[in-house]
Order: sequence, then C-alpha cells, then structure tokens
Amino acid sequence: MLIAALPTGPLSANCYVLAPAPGGDCVIVDPGQDAAPQVAGVLAEHGLTPTAVLLTHGHFDHVWSAAELGDRHGIPVHLHGADRGLLTEPAAGVDAGFAAQLQMLLGPGPHPEPAHLVEVQDGAVLSLAGMEFTVEHTPGHTPGSVVYVTYTEDGVPVMFAGDLVFAGSVGRTDFPGGDGAAMTASLARAVLARRDDTQVLPGHGPATTVGRERATNPYLRGVAG
Repeated sequence: MLIAALPTGPLSANCYVLAPAPGGDCVIVDPGQDAAPQVAGVLAEHGLTPTAVLLTHGHFDHVWSAAELGDRHGIPVHLHGADRGLLTEPAAGVDAGFAAQLQMLLGPGPHPEPAHLVEVQDGAVLSLAGMEFTVEHTPGHTPGSVVYVTYTEDGVPVMFAGDLVFAGSVGRTDFPGGDGAAMTASLARAVLARRDDTQVLPGHGPATTVGRERATNPYLRGVAG
C-alpha cells in the first residue's frame, strides 16, 4: 500500500494520499489548506488517479481544499452529515476569536459545498480505489467526526483518525460541538478496543500505533481507568 502524508496549512493538518500501488486509482483523505499543489505532485510522481475524497470531520483545516479537488477531478467527497454545515460555515466550528480570523481570511459565508457530497454513516463500508474502508462515527471533537479503517496487503489495520487521537494526545473538545463524554466513549470504542498493531494516521503530527498510545498516552490512561 502506498501512503503519502502531506502536512498542510499553518496548522500542519495531515492530508493523505493512499493507493494499493503506484500507477492506479487512489483516495485523498483530509485535503487542508493549500493541499491541492502537494496532492498534484504526488499524483504525478506515482501516476495516480483520484477516485474519492474522505473527510474525517468538518473543521476548516481538514476540508479547505476538498471542494476544489473534488470538483476538479469530478469525484465524490465523503463526510458525516452532522458536520455538513461546517463546509458552508467554517467559522461555526471554532471559538469567537478564531471565527473572526476565519471570516477575514475566507470572506463571509455561506461557502460552496463540493458538487458531489456523500454523507457517510456509522458502519458503512466504502469500496474505493480497490480498497475497503469501514466508517466509524467517533463524535467528541465534532459531532460528525469519523475514522476510516482499512487494511494493508498483510492484514494490518490502518486507521485514519482525524482529530480523535494523536501521538501522545487526543482531540480537543472545547470548540462548538465538542463533547468530552462523547470523546471518552469514542476513544474507548475506536482506539482502545483495537489491536495494538493498528497503524494510526492522525490529523496532526506523526503516525503512531494503538499499542504505543495505549502504553504511553496519558489521556488514554484516564479513559482506560
């Protein structure tokens, strides 16, 4: 499996391009600010053709380039319906000070949705680019946060975690729509219940594994307790 990780924008939100192998179809996960040129470089380098965009949640730093890439390539953009409103009104997902900066940067909303938006549901299995992705609804960071789980050719689980869990930390819940109790339940179900060898590709920072986070992440120790 080919996976390219591309930190994007001033918040270094991770965009991922993944494919079974070079020279075929691929999927783009969480294309953030200024992701399009980086994605284009990966597509050209590996001879890839995008077939879908997957969004882990609706915060602006993860969806900034989703409509641009989706419409340019004529491909669907997948997002949980509970976060759909953040595509057109990104300032609604952050605090008042941050919202004012966003409105200055982006201009007043509403902003256009991707031409082909698909609302995903918990438990759905998406067959894309020769791979299968299971959708798990993981509210807490936002109401519509999800993770996407697929497997390598060797059967190792790979979880695109968005802002659910990071190396050494977990997603914040103090923005509008955040829910600490829901986050705790999501972490227990979608992270701690997984195999230790599960590869975790988070929305920010380096890759990690469930086993490493189970052993070292202080926030998960509280959840396990």
